[in-house]
Amino acid sequence: MLTAKTRAVRTGLAAGVVAAGMAVTAVTVPAAYAAVGCRVAYAVTNQWSGGFGAAVTITNLGDPVSGWRLVWTFGAGQTVTQLWNGSFTQSGAQVTVTNAAYNGEIGTNGTVSFGFNGSWTGSNPVPSSFALNGTTCTGSVGPTASASTPSGPVTPTSTPSGPATPTVPPSAYPNPGRVTGDVGTHDPSVVKAPNGTYILAATGNNLSLKTSTDRTAWRNAGVVWPNGAPWTTPYTGGSTNLWAPDISYHNGQFYLYYSASTFGSQRSAIFLATSPTAASGSWTHQGLIIESSPAVNYNAIDPNLVIDASGQWWLTFGSFWSGIKMIRLDPSTGRRSTSDTAVRSLATRTSAGGAIEAPFIYRHGGFYYLWVSFDRCCQGASSTYRVMVGRSTTITGPYLDRNGTAMTAGGGTQVLAGHGSIHGPGHQAVIGDADGDVLFYHYYADNGASLLGINLIGYDSAGWPFVY
Repeated sequence: MLTAKTRAVRTGLAAGVVAAGMAVTAVTVPAAYAAVGCRVAYAVTNQWSGGFGAAVTITNLGDPVSGWRLVWTFGAGQTVTQLWNGSFTQSGAQVTVTNAAYNGEIGTNGTVSFGFNGSWTGSNPVPSSFALNGTTCTGSVGPTASASTPSGPVTPTSTPSGPATPTVPPSAYPNPGRVTGDVGTHDPSVVKAPNGTYILAATGNNLSLKTSTDRTAWRNAGVVWPNGAPWTTPYTGGSTNLWAPDISYHNGQFYLYYSASTFGSQRSAIFLATSPTAASGSWTHQGLIIESSPAVNYNAIDPNLVIDASGQWWLTFGSFWSGIKMIRLDPSTGRRSTSDTAVRSLATRTSAGGAIEAPFIYRHGGFYYLWVSFDRCCQGASSTYRVMVGRSTTITGPYLDRNGTAMTAGGGTQVLAGHGSIHGPGHQAVIGDADGDVLFYHYYADNGASLLGINLIGYDSAGWPFVY
């Protein structure tokens, strides 16, 4: 994000998806497929009242297979409501997923992934076992057997194998991964839609939108408010430049929290919009969520929606002043809770003029990770922004860094900083994807241009994240 103290350049910028419980289970393919063996990773990526999203990855440990069918049984009455990268049927508690026309073949050590949205009541346990092409998992690779015609469609496309997520950080910060197309951006937030498309929202006049089908090639997709957003002008002084959107998908629709303010002002506000498609012009204004003024000790910009393990909704936000805050939201509306109006403190800086902002909370394993940006944004190649993190076992904290220092006492563990021609990386967002957790951020090139950065996230033996 941009600090209230260093945001003058914002008006010139870019005008125009919390891993919960994961089960990893070995699955064996029938002997007709020769040397056999697989594993299945099933991850609940987000959860809300009555609904959830999940990602499933099959890794083939044996000889290549063509045509796959994965079966599991839900244990608590859950249902699949929507699935992508495959097709499904459900009979009672049993779910059967078959390959799409383009992902039926899995090479040795290759993977194939699909995702779905579902509904639940009471509890949402992870399935305890899976069966691939009719054979229940055994946890080992079986002997080679004679080949026979596999069930399911045969396609000419195979999924290449990929390396396992590393647990040892690289010796130096990596450069951003390759991106092409329309990659100028500032304060990016990304969601993977149910159809597999990546949608990026960013700071800009009426809020910039971009899309990608592969997370590499990006195209301009217009703006959120093509007819303007007049309800924001009391906070922007008439400017159409809106800041730091946070985009996500829940309850069958897209949610967009975003900021309105001016340089150097604490007169700021966070608003909510929703859309069934996330397309330009499809968004509905849902009103003001929270505002700030000199009467309070925080700045209401840089929002991020996070849903905890129990399905409760929270909004983090903050920039400079007293740091990063959190409020409770009503999951039925996405608006501020009327029964719990507390403003909780999560992190602050005790030095550097209080330079902390851009909170983003992401759940991995047994921890909530609070990602923030330290130091100065928005000064082109002179920017000193850097990505920091702390973690907590509870959503409201306390968040500690690797050394055990509370983030409310200035703590934070550095994950990424400027290096070479990569200047001021920050305003980060995290999603879970088929190849692991992914960090999105902006950085400045040598010429001062603000560009999209993307790296994968690994976790070391102690569970602390790094980028590669």
